[in-house]
Amino acid sequence: MAEKFVSRRNIDFMINEVFDVASLNRFPYFEDHNEETFKMILDTAMKISTDMMYPYFKDMDVNPPHWEDGKVHCHKAIVPFLKEMGEGGWIQCEKPYDVGGQQLPLTVKEMAYFLFGAANYSMHVYPMLTAGAANLIYQFGTQEMKDMYLEKMYSGIWQGTMALTEPDVGSSLADLTTIAEPTDQGYYMIRGQKIFISAGNSDLADNVIHLLIAKLKDGPLGVPGISLFIVPEKRINENGELEDNDVQCGGIEHKLGYKGSPICQLTFGDEKNCRGWLVGELGKGLAQMFKMMNEERINIGIGAISKISGAYYAALEYAQQRKQGRKPDQKDPATPMVELIEHADIKRMLLFQKAVMEGSLALAIQLSLYQDLVTVGENAEENEMLVDFLIPILKTYPSEMGILATSAAIQVLGGYGFCGDFPVEQYYRDIRIDPIHEGTTGIQGQDILGRKVSMKKGKAFELYINEVERTIAEAKAYPELEKQISALESAVQLMKDLTAELLGKKAQITNEAFLADAVLYLDFMSQIAIAWQWLKLMTVSVKALKGQLTDQDKGFYQGKIYTGRYFYDYELTKIHSLAIRLRSEDRVTVEMTREYFED
Repeated sequence: MAEKFVSRRNIDFMINEVFDVASLNRFPYFEDHNEETFKMILDTAMKISTDMMYPYFKDMDVNPPHWEDGKVHCHKAIVPFLKEMGEGGWIQCEKPYDVGGQQLPLTVKEMAYFLFGAANYSMHVYPMLTAGAANLIYQFGTQEMKDMYLEKMYSGIWQGTMALTEPDVGSSLADLTTIAEPTDQGYYMIRGQKIFISAGNSDLADNVIHLLIAKLKDGPLGVPGISLFIVPEKRINENGELEDNDVQCGGIEHKLGYKGSPICQLTFGDEKNCRGWLVGELGKGLAQMFKMMNEERINIGIGAISKISGAYYAALEYAQQRKQGRKPDQKDPATPMVELIEHADIKRMLLFQKAVMEGSLALAIQLSLYQDLVTVGENAEENEMLVDFLIPILKTYPSEMGILATSAAIQVLGGYGFCGDFPVEQYYRDIRIDPIHEGTTGIQGQDILGRKVSMKKGKAFELYINEVERTIAEAKAYPELEKQISALESAVQLMKDLTAELLGKKAQITNEAFLADAVLYLDFMSQIAIAWQWLKLMTVSVKALKGQLTDQDKGFYQGKIYTGRYFYDYELTKIHSLAIRLRSEDRVTVEMTREYFED
């Protein structure tokens, strides 16, 4: 196992020097916090990650949960971790004091979750899922629901999940078949099946609280017929005791990676005795569930970044220690071999991983900061639009590029990277789920091109452009960044022109043709978004280098500048080939028929 999976120094750089998260204490909601409290919280998160999580990273992979007699049995190392999460208030730390929260900026919580994910993502998802489910109850539930469920969920005693996917209904949620039949007792009878439910059953929690979407019996078809329900594994009877609620686990999936958390197959109402309680209004279930879905999409993006981080630092450690070959100009076989990191191609692969990881992490903090400003009502409408606009990018870019980044980590190690003796192959397997769950890459592409760029008559897109151009204006104080500034200005202009062209064609072609290359458009937009963040990081670094620094600090900031240069020269340049394809009138993927795939 590698000794390092994340950089605390880099997190401090991001939240203090680049984004000045401590300035949030100017708002009354956050006034009890400052840079010192953030340091203390993140130091604690680092200790939890190092002492309680990372030591079980490999063991939870080789000893995954198993299903026996209708129950999922999980790794026992998770028990003290969940206890720590509950007692430390990590699940609801961003919530108000009156519900046991700490009114901590979400930005800081997400950085703690980044640490947890890098150490052991499979362990981390248990409280993360509970936080999302509890937040739905917090936002839309009645006071009685909050009193009944939140304390137990926040304490880590009860697990939370979201139950969406069905055996014959994946991403097309409007076609779900789980039924909710009203009664005169204040609850609904639930009947149906759900699959791929993370942490949907285990022996770790006294109860599992499912936030489930279902169709009202005899209700309208499609989205208007979908409502949201609390469906506990065990319901509370009139005596205040837990009793079976006719929710059964029929098995778990055997997965490529992400093995430490069970993915469950659940049945509801086999004995016609499963009760669910309506959350919010009838017919609003999908909109409400997407509140949690959007939170989880952000978490998936941050989780992917954490896996890239773990793989990167393992590859970096190996490259610094392993001696292999000589530089091309060293022809004498008697000369000593050099460390891998001395080879230009190894540095290229390490720069790629670092560029993807740190650029994505900056975007995650940027988005979280917008969310914190929404919480305190600071330009709330505008900041909420920016969050909505950037979610598909944050969810997708590190998920998709993380596959390539963790693959590059394996490549740095060569044959050893392909073996289980080193952690990089596990990070590679673990990250492969991220472009799939909580909305596939295809769905994210359709979201940004089909909805987000034209949302509120293009207002969100305009706000985003304004943010990028503000960063460019700030960077212009530093002539050292002229090349990157010019490249980003050109990219923004291309983004404006291309988007206008695509939207202009929308009325002239079918919706299928319009969205056929939406994933490529998402890739195009993502490269520009990460370039935007790298210009921020480079600007702060150039400014810092003008001061009196230690040699170690000089190396840190120079590393940022070189990595930013790499991103602009090797990654941002890809937008031009993407633009050529996006402007093409050739509809090969639409016109290709199923028969032509046959041999």
